[in-house]
Amino acid sequence: MTWTQNYDPMGSIALSALVAAIPIIVIFYLLAVRRMPGQVAGAIALVVSILTAIIGFKMPTSLALITAGMGALYGIFPIFWIVVTALFIYNMTVETGDFEVLKDSIATVTDDRRLQALLVAFAFGAFLEGAAGFGAPVAISAGMLVGLGFNPLYAAGLCLIANTAPVAFGAIGIPVITGAAVANLDVMKVSAMVGRQLPFLSVIIPIWLIVLMAGWKSAMEVLPAALIAGVSFAGLQWFSSNYLGPELPDILSSLAAIVGLTLFLRVWKPANIWRFPNEPPLSATKNASAQHLSSGKVMKAWAPFVVLTVMVVLWGLKPVAAVLDSVTYKWHVPGLDLAVTQIAPLVPKPTPMAAIYKVNWLSAAGTALLIASIISAMILGVGPGRYFSILGKTFSQLKKPLINIPCVLGLAYIMNYSGMSASIGIFLAGTGKFFPLFSPLLGWLGVFLTGSDTSANALFCNLQAVTAQQVGVDPVLTVAANSSGGVTGKMISPQSIAVATAATGLIGKEGDLFNFTVMHSFILAIAVMIMTYAQAYWLSWMIP
Repeated sequence: MTWTQNYDPMGSIALSALVAAIPIIVIFYLLAVRRMPGQVAGAIALVVSILTAIIGFKMPTSLALITAGMGALYGIFPIFWIVVTALFIYNMTVETGDFEVLKDSIATVTDDRRLQALLVAFAFGAFLEGAAGFGAPVAISAGMLVGLGFNPLYAAGLCLIANTAPVAFGAIGIPVITGAAVANLDVMKVSAMVGRQLPFLSVIIPIWLIVLMAGWKSAMEVLPAALIAGVSFAGLQWFSSNYLGPELPDILSSLAAIVGLTLFLRVWKPANIWRFPNEPPLSATKNASAQHLSSGKVMKAWAPFVVLTVMVVLWGLKPVAAVLDSVTYKWHVPGLDLAVTQIAPLVPKPTPMAAIYKVNWLSAAGTALLIASIISAMILGVGPGRYFSILGKTFSQLKKPLINIPCVLGLAYIMNYSGMSASIGIFLAGTGKFFPLFSPLLGWLGVFLTGSDTSANALFCNLQAVTAQQVGVDPVLTVAANSSGGVTGKMISPQSIAVATAATGLIGKEGDLFNFTVMHSFILAIAVMIMTYAQAYWLSWMIP
């Protein structure tokens, strides 16, 4: 069976887009208003998306069900695979008591919660995004913050918001590379343009995080440190994206922020040490013991995270990835592969959509983390019996996310293969000279649906380029805006929410976390929209 997408089944693109938006409205309502557990909201929204595809967009029932199944498989591997292995490493350090040493060693740098958030959520999280992406940064950094004593909701929310700055250049620049390829544009120009948008957000995100945590007055007490983190990150992000390419901005920027903050905190301390309300004050005895930790204990405690970092960086290197990918198993999904045809304006000419489920079991980031867990177990002295016991407990923790994550990935695939996402995109593309204002909103929508800036760029960047040429705007700007706008949708993507709640023990509280981040997502998206519109007509000299 073959089927051609119809982006205007209602005979009115506005009405068709409204019908296409029904699953999005449903999941917003269930999470934000009803505050349903993620697995329940995800399952209901998936069913609604299947029914909308079949009834509203006339997608054959068999194709809709196979598409949902393929999306669910991707939710299990590679996404859930990353969550399990990342949380497993964290759990191992907790079970052995080494995380307590790690916490004390961080306290020797700073025991101020505001500064710990900058180091872990913003700087270290960005490094992990640059090296691995796909959920690993939030899973690892949020888990670390909870271990340090952060309120789980704040830990998860702060890491999701902090993840805004690095997402466009995540996983060694894959989102930008994908966007440029789909739009048939020079990748260096797209990289440079993203690097002339995101640094404005990167400067303010550290301050934003601390204001959210502690209020404006407390944020001003650590303003110098926040500026060191933001300016060093933004400066390297701009330089590397404009002169080196899209592969290294996150790695170099995060290292600049980590080194800059660490060196600065050696010579500067805030006037007051800020802790969460109702949190017991740091005892002088504990602080003194932290100062006298042996270097051997500290090195052992940090070893799992050092090994983890080395492994994800190694797995991200192109020559290594190419070798590991050579053993990828590719399954052409029966009944779906090349059965759905995309048409203009989403693609230049009718193009059958591939449906290939790739089991890159060796090159997947989760496999790098699994190997890191084995090496870490040897370093921490965890024997085989205890190793598998902790692994079993980790799987037990994640029973509900094992339902939620496949459901939201199934929804994303339905929205893509049915043409519903394209219908919304075409409606926004019809705004004429105001298109640059709405261009980032397409990226925001794509990342909200898929949880991935890469997927959002693959979905919408050709549409961005075609529409830009029609309205007389440089397509480099709108393609870059798709990626830059997309980063603001990451913090409310159901996939990201599921990963964050799984890592912080907030399973069932997905609605609370969604409400924690949703307003920040809207505000930052509007900022990128205004910036893109200004660059289209008043600041066009900024376009490379």
